[in-house]
Amino acid sequence: MMLYHLISIVLAVCIDQVIGDPRWLPHPVRGFGKMISTAERLLNKGRHKRKKGVLMLLSVLFITCTLSMCVVWAAYHLHVVIGILIESVLIATTIAAKGLKEAGLSVYDPLIREDMKEARFKLSWIVGRDTDQLQQSEIVRGTVETIAENTSDGVTSPLFFALIGGAPLAFVYRAVNTCDSMVGYKNDRFLEFGWASARFDDLLNYIPARLTGWLMILGNRKKKKIRVSWLKQEAKNHPSPNSGWGEAAVAGILGIQLGGTNTYKGVVSHRPVIGEAYSDLEPVHIVESISIMEKAVVWFTVFLLATGGIFLAVTESWG
Repeated sequence: MMLYHLISIVLAVCIDQVIGDPRWLPHPVRGFGKMISTAERLLNKGRHKRKKGVLMLLSVLFITCTLSMCVVWAAYHLHVVIGILIESVLIATTIAAKGLKEAGLSVYDPLIREDMKEARFKLSWIVGRDTDQLQQSEIVRGTVETIAENTSDGVTSPLFFALIGGAPLAFVYRAVNTCDSMVGYKNDRFLEFGWASARFDDLLNYIPARLTGWLMILGNRKKKKIRVSWLKQEAKNHPSPNSGWGEAAVAGILGIQLGGTNTYKGVVSHRPVIGEAYSDLEPVHIVESISIMEKAVVWFTVFLLATGGIFLAVTESWG
């Protein structure tokens, strides 16, 4: 099965690059969202909210894993080629490199036209912070941070789990990540109910996020030399135990500073800065961060292929 996973991963990356996530196609994340919102509405009340949050998470994962395993099993049962094709399509729905690129360019394009109103509006689609008063540098910062952070969440992490368990495990990861994005907030409504989703998402992203940061540096080592110790230290400035790795890598490569002050529904939030500001934030940094993301995806895919190849060689030698 490992060989099939490797082939499916390569095909999935190619499918995402060509097709992306067209809105007219049904997408599993929308299905996850409906399940989560329904469960949250029914369970997030009264006593024992933390336990109910665990129940919600386990229920979503059980349904997701069972359905995806049945589809993959049925496809491979028909023919191995059909199985690989179906699995590659399923894995492709869990990654969003092309969508991330398009989201970044949707902000970049109005910025270079000096259409600040449109740039702020497009940024509001991809960040949770208030955007209506942001100036150019802050719009660029928000876009670059989104691309850097979501390189792991939206691309490399699902590929990592696809190597281990094919499309079903990639779906499980995406379901956990969606749970975290919907209920994993530290506010009165979700602090207890979303606890399990947030913690499990942190656990699943621990290894992929660090690999992504390191591979970002490896793929851009000619541009700027960055020590792993520096990357690790700067990553700690992010409130998330994982998101800082991508942001620190991008900040170091581009010589810019990320983090700082944001406003959420009128409430000001301060967090430490990441990186050193050798350059002012400019629209071109959005394009450069997309390039870093794309190189990281290539390097990550090569890493997975190498890892899978070693696994196959070892298991064959044992046989």
